[in-house]
Amino acid sequence: MVVDDEPIARDIMMSHIENTAGLKLVKSCMNASEAYEGLHQHKVDLVFLDIQMPVITGTDFLRSLRNPPLVIFTTAYHQYAVEGFELNSVDYLLKPVTYDRFYQAIQKANERMAYKSGQVQQPSPIPPVDYIFIKQDTKLVRVNYSQINYIQAEKDYSSVYLDDKRLFASMHLKLFEDMLPKDKFLRVHRSYMVNLSRIKSIKGNMMELDDIELPIGANYKEELLTSLGI
Repeated sequence: MVVDDEPIARDIMMSHIENTAGLKLVKSCMNASEAYEGLHQHKVDLVFLDIQMPVITGTDFLRSLRNPPLVIFTTAYHQYAVEGFELNSVDYLLKPVTYDRFYQAIQKANERMAYKSGQVQQPSPIPPVDYIFIKQDTKLVRVNYSQINYIQAEKDYSSVYLDDKRLFASMHLKLFEDMLPKDKFLRVHRSYMVNLSRIKSIKGNMMELDDIELPIGANYKEELLTSLGI
């Protein structure tokens, strides 16, 4: 279950969950009241819980539960980390939550659940994924990382350019930046994010991909060169 009053933060966590084998989202909540209802209606093993929420904070919500599920706190403020761990949380994630950091937290939760259920052996790790799901009309389309050439920011959405087609995603480029692994994809301009394996050449402030040239923003060039080992 995801509990967060910020829509974008909820979307990021929901996307991470959808893209991770072994996880199933049973409810997405915007406050503690909806979370109480969710715990009553569903069997919940793990809660991603925001700390700074109106009326009832995440920490107060956790304290109020008699038999709480495992909790991973999410927040934009690092100063709450000590309090989070004092409440025996599995982990503490700073927003925006990248998939790599999310995956580490899930591994910890997997281990905690194994011990909680009385298993003595090391639980099998959740296999890393190499794909995302992009909503197209009324369905979710699976897109492998290797299919993506580059992503372009549009006014109210993003265009995802694959080998043979273009997908329109109702997501801002920043959300893709938070979702996709940084060792494979990088923001190179305020309007572009590229698959690093597709870069053919770099000359000045331009880069060549398979069949197109894209600009390199001055604020992004140093990180790009470092990522490419240049």
